[in-house]
Amino acid sequence: MKHPDNIIPENQQGAKSDNSSSITLSSPEEALNHFQLCRDRLLRVSQWHSLAGQASASFTLTDASGRQIDRQLQKGDFFKIDIPAPGSDSGEGFDWVQVEAVEEDVNENENWEYILVKVCPASNPETPDRSTSHFFDENANSYFLIKRVNQTVTAEVHGRNELPNTDTETLKDKIRNTVIAIGAMIGISSAQWKSLTEGLISKEED
Repeated sequence: MKHPDNIIPENQQGAKSDNSSSITLSSPEEALNHFQLCRDRLLRVSQWHSLAGQASASFTLTDASGRQIDRQLQKGDFFKIDIPAPGSDSGEGFDWVQVEAVEEDVNENENWEYILVKVCPASNPETPDRSTSHFFDENANSYFLIKRVNQTVTAEVHGRNELPNTDTETLKDKIRNTVIAIGAMIGISSAQWKSLTEGLISKEED
């Protein structure tokens, strides 16, 4: 059983990013309830845009065929991402990731609990093309974490092993992916992820 403070892996190659926001609640009961609220927000991917603000990317949850679905995310689902930048040809205007893992754990003795969602760049499930439709290559991972330690609830977004996806069929996608990936690697996307973590832990009503 791994403590949630130690669950995000070390970076192995390329760039990494780390963003988090925390809130300390006034009572154990309030902390437990707020963790559940934040957990539900994390699993409702299509609400992330409204939580992060109008300048952020838009996320749509889809099944393995690319069909939009309205439910909590599950392992094997896809995110169709509309970032505020030119879209990719292979992704038909979008970047795609797949949910690789959903992990949850609780330790009542140490008074903590968490839910972790891991995603990786993926091909566009709406087409037969199996090339990666994302500005990062297939070795990158993103981790979305909600954790409660005592009365503090934290939302975190971590990027690992971030390198541009230059293995594309078109020169346009190669240039597009390189420019956007480098921007993300030097921190341009951090403001969006910080807005998302703030929105995930907000005490305001949805």
